Amino acid sequence: MLKQLRTVAAVALLTVTTYAVAVETGATHPDTYVVRKGDTLWDIAARFLKKPWLWPEIWQANPQVKNPHLIYPGDVLSLAYLDRVTPQGTIQPGRRDEAPINAIPLAEVEPFLKNLTVMDSFKELPYVVGLEDNRMRGSAGQQAYVRGLQNAQPGQRYAVLRPTVRYGQPKPSDDLDERGNTTPFTGDLWKSYISSSDRHELLGYELAQVAVGTVRHIGSGEREASTLLLQDSGREVRAGDRLVPVQANPYDLQFVPHAPTAAVADGHLRVLAVADTLTSGGPRDVIAISGGARDGIDNGTVFSVWRSSRHVIDRVTGMTSSRADDALKPGAGRVSLPAEYAAHAMVFRTFDKVSYALVMEGSKPARVGYELRHPDAQ
Repeated sequence: MLKQLRTVAAVALLTVTTYAVAVETGATHPDTYVVRKGDTLWDIAARFLKKPWLWPEIWQANPQVKNPHLIYPGDVLSLAYLDRVTPQGTIQPGRRDEAPINAIPLAEVEPFLKNLTVMDSFKELPYVVGLEDNRMRGSAGQQAYVRGLQNAQPGQRYAVLRPTVRYGQPKPSDDLDERGNTTPFTGDLWKSYISSSDRHELLGYELAQVAVGTVRHIGSGEREASTLLLQDSGREVRAGDRLVPVQANPYDLQFVPHAPTAAVADGHLRVLAVADTLTSGGPRDVIAISGGARDGIDNGTVFSVWRSSRHVIDRVTGMTSSRADDALKPGAGRVSLPAEYAAHAMVFRTFDKVSYALVMEGSKPARVGYELRHPDAQ
């Protein structure tokens, strides 16, 4: 699906002195700011700070903000530093009849929140074996016939998912066919972008929701298909699509930008894919990264994206006959060039070993294979 589409962590309480040292304010900033409808936490933090991922510093200096996840239009925020801490109660909160603002515009990431999931395996799930009138594709109002739904109940709602991508390391991605098997020769383009060779593992399978349906009839045996009435069809259903029960609120809607809570090992986290493009993306593009909850990553975590160090031939003193001018590893006759900063990205959807992040700002495109580091990395 990435090839087709585009929480605050616990922070120790800071003293006023620590706050003054840690926070680097912008060149100009207001003493107070009234939150407006349409604002995002990232944009507000950028008004106060040169590093928007230090948003926790702002709300800690605003004692009237009880919950950093819930900032509403009309709330007044004060930039507190040195002796200018705003006493609690001197600023009245805004009205609470509107939705709280979010870290980023949800409209930009909604398809990735609602329609995508990453699983360790999927072949054990129930799957579509046929469609009404022997159609090759099915849509809302039509029936799909499913194998493996013996434990379901009539009236139960299921989401229909299609396996699209296999994520792994060192090869970041493979396209999947209608059986969920990898498509031969796909993903080969990305091999040269991955310099890390110490990670060899499957990171998960991406599945895209194509429809939702309601169980109408349960087959009497393992070989008798059950009937699913298709509804809310975003894309046409086909044989081989998998089913999972519909879940209520399966993702976070409120989170805030913050630095990683766990150390980021060099070369461990990389860009696996970029939405709607082959190799690169800019601000407001979505990227998939090779880390998730097991790595201490949660929604709102901000990373900087870097092109790894390159190793080029010294054509003055070294060989000049080799075509491999830009190598992934050092070697005889080569000079190592420094890594290059490209962009900052913020995680908004986290699974166990894979996460989705939105590129927030940058000076260069974020490309497949680029490394992710702490946002303060130099």
